[in-house]
Amino acid sequence: MSESRGEQDIAPGDVLVPTLDVVRRLSIAALRRMLDTAGAADHMPTWLEILHADGRRGTAELAERLMRRNESVRRESQRVELLFEARRLLFARGLRHVAGVDEVGVGPLAGPVVAAAVVLPEYVDLPGLDDSKKLTAATRTRLAAAIHDQAIGVAIAEVSPAEIDFLNVRRASLEAMRRAVESLVARIQVDHVMVDAHSIPSISIPQTPLIHGDSLDGSIAAASIVAKVHRDGLMQSLERTHPGYGFARHMGYGTAEHLAALRDLGASPIHRRSFAPVAAVVGR
Repeated sequence: MSESRGEQDIAPGDVLVPTLDVVRRLSIAALRRMLDTAGAADHMPTWLEILHADGRRGTAELAERLMRRNESVRRESQRVELLFEARRLLFARGLRHVAGVDEVGVGPLAGPVVAAAVVLPEYVDLPGLDDSKKLTAATRTRLAAAIHDQAIGVAIAEVSPAEIDFLNVRRASLEAMRRAVESLVARIQVDHVMVDAHSIPSISIPQTPLIHGDSLDGSIAAASIVAKVHRDGLMQSLERTHPGYGFARHMGYGTAEHLAALRDLGASPIHRRSFAPVAAVVGR
């Protein structure tokens, strides 16, 4: 039996509810493109029945591929659901708005510390949600956009390099998180805060610090992604105003490229002068 019963090709998404007649007129390649569209999985039972009825070896292989893909989606949905287990317990106590809070940018030699506070709705659609450090830049960007779209509230706060030098970086990271929470509270009611690792000083809202919270809690993971994408975008912009350091590539971290630029160019206005590699350049 021929693997191709006509090369009629249609754009992905044109037919999401298949019929046996349509499937039999399409090539295996065209069917594969259709099954790669976002909406195809919504009609999985129909697709599986018709692909098996078609009789071609290629359509049987596509059916197996579709089942494996949907099993992967199911497992990912369960994983993300488990990230919100602690929040479900808070919801059961009658709380409505639970914020996740995290900061990024503690280690770099340049640029601000950035924190984000995020309140997500009870039901989210965020496949791939995880600690920002475990994700690719493209995945972080996709998820940050989805978080902004779905969130009940998002707030971002920065603590400048000069403030970091004055406060020390640990206190600066706590201050960034405090500012993010206060900004969020000014716009929406926040009943509880889930925060990565540390308790945030000087806020009146009950909070739960979680060690490795950005890996364990969905709201904190969302905050880590939003903060990371915001800070990376800021460092890319700062590369244009302070060229030569490579900020758009290393985001201010102490890479070999960055240390060499520091030695050649000296410290820029956005460098943290209290950090040893920068202090060594400034003091020579």
